[in-house]
Amino acid sequence: MIEENKPKKLKRLLALGIIWLAGAVCDRIWFALDRSVPAWDQADYLTGSLNYWQALQHPQWFNGEWWTSFWQLTSKVPPFTYIAAGIIQNFFGTGPDRATLVNLFFSAILLVSVYGLGIELFSVEVGLLAAAICQVLPGLYRFRIDFLLDYPLTAVVTLCFYCLTVWWNIKTTKTRRREWFWAAGFGVCLGLALMVKQTAIFFLLIPLLWVGFGEIGNLIKNIRFKIKHENNFLGNSINRIGQLIGALLLSVLVFGPWYRTNWLLILTSGKRATVDSAIAEGDPALNTLDAWTFYWKDLPYVVSWPLLLIPIVGLLLYFGKSAIRKVEENKHLPITNYQSSLKWLTIFWIGSYLLTSVNINKDTRYVLPYLPVLGLFLAYCLTLWTGRWAKHIRWGTIGLAILLMLLNLYPLGGSWLTQFLSPRFQHYPYFGAGWPHQQVIAEIIKTEAYLRSTLGVLPSTPELNQHNFNYYGALSNFQVYGRQVGTRKKFVPQDARSLSWFVTKTGNQGSVPSEAQSAIVQIVEQGGDFQLQKTWNLPDESTLNLYHSRIPPVQVKQERVSESPIQNLKLNRVTVPDRSPPGVPVPVVYDWSGPWNQLRSGLVLLTWRNSAVSPAQGTKQKQWLHDHAIAMGNLHPGKRVPGDSQPFQVIERTAMLPPTDIVPGIYTLEATYLNRQTGETYPIPVPPVTVKIDPTAKPTPAPELDLLTQLRTSAAKLPEGPKALDSVFDRTGRINQYDPTQDYLIQASKTLNYRLQQSPQNLDLAYALALAKVLRRQPAGAIAALERVTKLDSQNPYAYAYLAFVHLYDWHPKAAQNALKPALALNPNLPELQALSGVAALMQGNVVAAWNYFKILTSVK
Repeated sequence: MIEENKPKKLKRLLALGIIWLAGAVCDRIWFALDRSVPAWDQADYLTGSLNYWQALQHPQWFNGEWWTSFWQLTSKVPPFTYIAAGIIQNFFGTGPDRATLVNLFFSAILLVSVYGLGIELFSVEVGLLAAAICQVLPGLYRFRIDFLLDYPLTAVVTLCFYCLTVWWNIKTTKTRRREWFWAAGFGVCLGLALMVKQTAIFFLLIPLLWVGFGEIGNLIKNIRFKIKHENNFLGNSINRIGQLIGALLLSVLVFGPWYRTNWLLILTSGKRATVDSAIAEGDPALNTLDAWTFYWKDLPYVVSWPLLLIPIVGLLLYFGKSAIRKVEENKHLPITNYQSSLKWLTIFWIGSYLLTSVNINKDTRYVLPYLPVLGLFLAYCLTLWTGRWAKHIRWGTIGLAILLMLLNLYPLGGSWLTQFLSPRFQHYPYFGAGWPHQQVIAEIIKTEAYLRSTLGVLPSTPELNQHNFNYYGALSNFQVYGRQVGTRKKFVPQDARSLSWFVTKTGNQGSVPSEAQSAIVQIVEQGGDFQLQKTWNLPDESTLNLYHSRIPPVQVKQERVSESPIQNLKLNRVTVPDRSPPGVPVPVVYDWSGPWNQLRSGLVLLTWRNSAVSPAQGTKQKQWLHDHAIAMGNLHPGKRVPGDSQPFQVIERTAMLPPTDIVPGIYTLEATYLNRQTGETYPIPVPPVTVKIDPTAKPTPAPELDLLTQLRTSAAKLPEGPKALDSVFDRTGRINQYDPTQDYLIQASKTLNYRLQQSPQNLDLAYALALAKVLRRQPAGAIAALERVTKLDSQNPYAYAYLAFVHLYDWHPKAAQNALKPALALNPNLPELQALSGVAALMQGNVVAAWNYFKILTSVK
């Protein structure tokens, strides 16, 4: 018997493999023909896959800090798809077409899972038919040729549901090992599903609750049964509940590290991703009927009319024939045999439909994970066709679906047929002229060969946006980053002054705020600070313009190797105005020379000091700092040079900020070199340079302040508490756009640590270091920095509140509670302290104390 089943099993697996291969060939032909560029989400996700591809080049599996940085590579979107695509690209190379090879892997998972569900719930025929249907459902094949998270989510959710189904169907005590195996499989798959996208819970929550309450109900029944009959079913019920709990704990081990690292950003970004997007797209509100019928109306399109109606007709005819023939009660029909299977599919589908409808942000691709289960039901309905034409109807339906798929994916004609039977899912390859993203990136790299550049992208269309410019920059050794700026009118001047590269276009500008965007386009194109670098004619008959600063903020030149090469960094000259008032940015030009390795790793600690200040002038400031990295940290670390000792010249044009309360007088420069890699320091000889701080002097026009100065200026407001936080994070959010790698935070951490070793009582520096650590999401470093702050600013309750918040972020509620005690003693009426105390109590499981804090909070407000 076993020998006879093996050939049949191999034959079925071969059929399943042919179904997968047919879909794979269809998809890869489409990609080979397509010349389009990825749109917003696709390009953003492709960049995420490159980030993980890069991280996996040199993994450090046993280094905790490496794992933390690994999980922080994406802070809002779970990384499983990125990791899988990164591994794929490690074997096949980088690029959009190669990255999408990962969908072949997810297709295999999907087809095997649907096939397994078909066998488990119905029959082999239904399983194979369902797999074929999944290849030709418009909702699935349309998004199978896109690099999005929804198709991978569909595959992993279906696999998860399959594991849960098999486990749920095991009812005998003789298969204990098999039960544990499938429970563990469900736990791992649930963890992976949540590592693909958070919305996995929409599709799996109701089935999970159903089996959970079902097992609890069985336990209660068995307890009563055992009392009456002294039977031994109780142990089996307890064992299955233990298996389910173990599966959930196993899933936490899979998804827990990433969620623990990024939970706060996940929560704070949720509103923008759902509510704000829904409002912008005009999605119906939840208190309207349209919100609950949106996906119902969409159903014929994601399935296609033939695949929806023909199976349903088969089902109706089956019921009709059964009623007419008045089938004998002892004659079991398939519909009777499979009632529990249909009930199980209904639970999954209705639960998924309701929970996805609760999501105010509506889109067809958000419900893809319930389509395979729907396809399984349709496959079952197709098998209900009986008679001599049954086989022809089944294969005719699949054949028609294949034809519609080909007509929707390739320009073969027959649009009249697809518009009638499968509308809204036509998606042809783009055969037109290419878009110039790679040429733009190449032009920037050619102009600034040794720098890492940030490109301000002012239009935002599907073909031209910050995400796809950023992606093609990442493909070029991560040397150019695209960022959308000029979207908020109040920040337009700072945006225009902070970047040296911009792209503009004529014609349609896309989804950008028109008033702010028009203002920054006018500054770039007509303001005089930028010159037109190059133009490209676009396929949509508009023009793309690349602008570059007339006087770049950083210039790098390779020098000749001399007979006596420079070993250390040299400051050739410093250019500043003779006089400047306090509290106003002062323009400054630094001219550095040195070997590449010293420049690339170099941080310079610059102190402008007045050594002639007398003690009678009290607590007024007698110096200011202008610490930063050489080239503002923009020397590209992956750039190949003739040798690390190759000399280069770096010219920096920036601005510094003397404090408002600084003592007037003559200030001179002191400089120290700090190697960010080794910690090596040495003094840098400074050429003669002075600047006089004079309240009566007129300000000199200056460029934008460097990012470290802006960070320190923002941190100085932190002692003011919540009223200052909005402006602090508004500013840091803006300057984060200018440094996509956030290198300025690394510079700040290292320079401020050095400064605090020299001046351990400097409160402003302590707050600045704490802010840098918080923005880098380094809880341990932030806690250490804030503990220093609480010692230096011990009478400020907000200092303790900051420390408590970081403890909560790092899941240390007891430490947060202890940190809040001195703050509550200083000012128990601060609502922020009550809120943090309530959260700390709740995280420790003390619901009563949390409720009491909540009542106090509401009374204070």
